[in-house]
Amino acid sequence: MSVNQRVGAGNPGAGSPGQDSPEEKSGLRKIVAASMVGTVVEWYEFFLYATAASLVFGKVFFPNAGSELDGILAAFLTYAVGFLARPLGGIVFGQIGDRLGRKHTLQLTIILVGVATFLMGCLPGFDSIGYWAPALLIALRFIQGFAVGGEWGGAVLLVAEHSPNKSRGFWSSWPQAAVPVGNLLATLVLLASSALLTPEAFLSWGWRVAFWLSAIIVVVGYYIRTHVSEAPIFLEARAQVEAQKAVNYGVKEVIRKYPRGILSAMGLRFAENILYYIIVSFSIVYLVTVHAYDTSQLLFALLLAHLVHFLVIPQVGRLSDRFGRKPVYLAGAVLGASWALFAFPMFDTENPFLIILAIALGLCFHALMYAGQPAIMAELFPTRMRYSGVSLGYQVTSILAGSMAPIIAVALLKAYGSWVPVAIYLAIACAITVVAVLTLKETRGSSLREIDAEDARKHGLEPVKVDS
Repeated sequence: MSVNQRVGAGNPGAGSPGQDSPEEKSGLRKIVAASMVGTVVEWYEFFLYATAASLVFGKVFFPNAGSELDGILAAFLTYAVGFLARPLGGIVFGQIGDRLGRKHTLQLTIILVGVATFLMGCLPGFDSIGYWAPALLIALRFIQGFAVGGEWGGAVLLVAEHSPNKSRGFWSSWPQAAVPVGNLLATLVLLASSALLTPEAFLSWGWRVAFWLSAIIVVVGYYIRTHVSEAPIFLEARAQVEAQKAVNYGVKEVIRKYPRGILSAMGLRFAENILYYIIVSFSIVYLVTVHAYDTSQLLFALLLAHLVHFLVIPQVGRLSDRFGRKPVYLAGAVLGASWALFAFPMFDTENPFLIILAIALGLCFHALMYAGQPAIMAELFPTRMRYSGVSLGYQVTSILAGSMAPIIAVALLKAYGSWVPVAIYLAIACAITVVAVLTLKETRGSSLREIDAEDARKHGLEPVKVDS
């Protein structure tokens, strides 16, 4: 009995070309649920920090920063620490994931990020322990980012490597859809806290509750992740590495053998990451500082926009299977470049409906890029180094893109007093991604097994058939 027969019973193999059978769909749904629940936890906690940095942390941990924008800038600098940690997490967990498997790696990442986030809710403020408060916040933020750096690659690959060729874009988009769910939950908790509590109570202790509640979701997510199996194609690749001493895996190997794949992944990620954080982080800053917009109304607007984002992502994944990865992604990059030109004038009206519409449209444009990323990036690398490849390309870009986007946007707003430089910054980012998309080979319907076979032919390896 082969590895595929022995391990893949009830699970679709990565490379089945036909229609999804009921058994395949049932197995995929279980894998998707396991990936999504953990991703919801990870991004609930990660984006909770982003929202708190915009609304709370500047006052609690940096009260002596000067102006309100200076305090927010200081908070966003600690926010950026998590992004600096993410590539390191991607490298470490990518190595572990390519060697030991996606499942156990994901169990470890969910525990790490859960503990770090819970402890953030326990931190005393600057008034209590002085500079130890921001120092401890930075340390916990680093641990949180380190864990998230390993989370994304494992979650999306667990689904992508189980998915049939013809529908990989759709199925692997579901872990991406878990991101707005986590963001939605974080926004919902903060909205309830800010609505039910006085501003003084919310600033004093109310914001902490959202961080403590993460412990419940972590326990549920960890339990679900103990009940998933590795994809047959990964087990075969691991057997090949173990059987042939000349076969390597991990970060050094992917940098040496597939540098173009890493650069392509980075180019794809660049505009998507910047667009997202300008929408969900800088928009809050702009509306609060420029227009003194009501916090509860703003959180409600984000809540509705995140819901739209969640509904749109899987449908865009389906479009990438039907029309191809490149045209859908290209549409997202082009439309993303236009977003700021109409969104900020809509914000300036202070009309709640127009604000919600502007944010929702921006997240729809983002979904055109974000939904297809797991499938595209999985199709850039062979299985033996796929976790390292996608994690490296995805997470390293976060330093230059997502971590810096709110900081650059706030600095531009402070320097020029206008949103126009922010719009130019976003347009330049989108232009870089357009170039990356145009230079990419179309990979819709690619067989991951054929990618592995090509890798074996290219580097003189012998495929290994493992019997029970």
